[in-house]
Amino acid sequence: MGQGAAFMGRTPPAWYDEAKFGVFIHWGLFSIPAFAPRVGKISDIFKTDYRRAVALSPYTEWYENAIKSPDTPSAAFHRQTYGGAPYDDFRAPFLAGLRQWDPDAWAEAIAGSGARYVVLVTKHHDGFCLWPSKVANPHRQGWTTERDIVGELAAAVRRAGLRFGVYYSGGVDWSFNPEPLRTLMDFVGSVPGGGYPAYADAQARELIERYEPSVLWNDISWPGTQRELFSLFDHYYAAVPEGVVNDRWKTPTLAAKLLRFKPARQVFDRQIEKKAARSGGADGVVPPPVPHSDFRTPEYVRFDSVQDRKWEATRGMSHSFGFNRNDAEADYESAEHLLGELIDCVSKGGNLLLNIGPRGEDAQVPEPQLRRLRAMGAWLRANGEAIYGAQPWRQADGVAADGSAVRFTRRGGDLCVIPLSSPEGAAIEIEGVDFAGPARRLADGAPVEVQRTGQGVRLVYRAPLDGAFAPAVVVQGAG
Repeated sequence: MGQGAAFMGRTPPAWYDEAKFGVFIHWGLFSIPAFAPRVGKISDIFKTDYRRAVALSPYTEWYENAIKSPDTPSAAFHRQTYGGAPYDDFRAPFLAGLRQWDPDAWAEAIAGSGARYVVLVTKHHDGFCLWPSKVANPHRQGWTTERDIVGELAAAVRRAGLRFGVYYSGGVDWSFNPEPLRTLMDFVGSVPGGGYPAYADAQARELIERYEPSVLWNDISWPGTQRELFSLFDHYYAAVPEGVVNDRWKTPTLAAKLLRFKPARQVFDRQIEKKAARSGGADGVVPPPVPHSDFRTPEYVRFDSVQDRKWEATRGMSHSFGFNRNDAEADYESAEHLLGELIDCVSKGGNLLLNIGPRGEDAQVPEPQLRRLRAMGAWLRANGEAIYGAQPWRQADGVAADGSAVRFTRRGGDLCVIPLSSPEGAAIEIEGVDFAGPARRLADGAPVEVQRTGQGVRLVYRAPLDGAFAPAVVVQGAG
């Protein structure tokens, strides 16, 4: 492989594996219109309306592309609300909203959720940078903030005792390639060429040098060669020895370069559309393997078994990462559902990177999102021993006698048992498992008796269960 041999096969640093829970932040010019159609999960629209699926994305952060197709709800909203004004006009109200921004309040809310690290979107697909980059954009003059949003949030997050990471959209930048994107192959084939690879490399190095991020989270793909990418990784690991990089760094193949041409995209689109129609398509997004990464990043989906490699599931609280003005309370997943996803990830060796999408006009995190952060924090303060630093047990999944799901984690020699339900009463029976030992409920330390049965194990609680969600139990010596 040449450059990069020193880091190939490296084990992710302990802090990242032990952290288990991080918070993603999608916030930018797209947070001013804050609009996307309510079409369900991103994978759903590829099954039902493939020919314009990218333009119909439920992600508000894709708004600039969506309004380029006049037959989309986003374009209709834009015409009605903004009179068809250029996307660049959102810069002024976004910068005005910064007057109300309090990065320490954000950091406090995130720390209160029990998250151990933060990843901020520093540049999304619209190319707008949330730091005063010295790498000039040749297509949009001054396409940055003058205020150092990245630096201020990094300082606030670190004051709160958390790790700080950066997201960068390396594979897509609409300021370099403004072509309207409608199909999956349009999107995959839109990676800019020309001077863009050098621009992206220079900005990534600038982020590393200025902020020393603990996480370098690239999106979509990487425009440069594998050799150039490994040089960037060498630079990053030298600057941040305990840093981690994700798996969305696929460099251009011959097929990807061919997709820059519309006839090639049409051929591939026909094949993918037919396959989706026959199979119903896959849920979520799982990036393809790359020569080097520290962790994998399934999106709006989780792996269903323990993985050989470290992974991190990522998702928004609703179907969008950026704030969507259309979201009502029912569009957000419940706190119990999100906690269940975190617990499920940890039982299978993964982390959860849960997104918040602040508003653009006032730089505030919406209350429905804050409520879910508070609920996550309350549960983790009581049950975090079953999560932080935990490893998979010999099996991740279990089933209680009433049919509800159970998850298992391991802390050293101890077993943690976590029902994914809100049980009441004095006992839970778990089928198809065998373990024994002194046990206690984590929330209050009350003793729990472990009784073996012919079909599994019964947990008998000295203090009856009160319907609280996911009451974790630790069994000494059973791990």
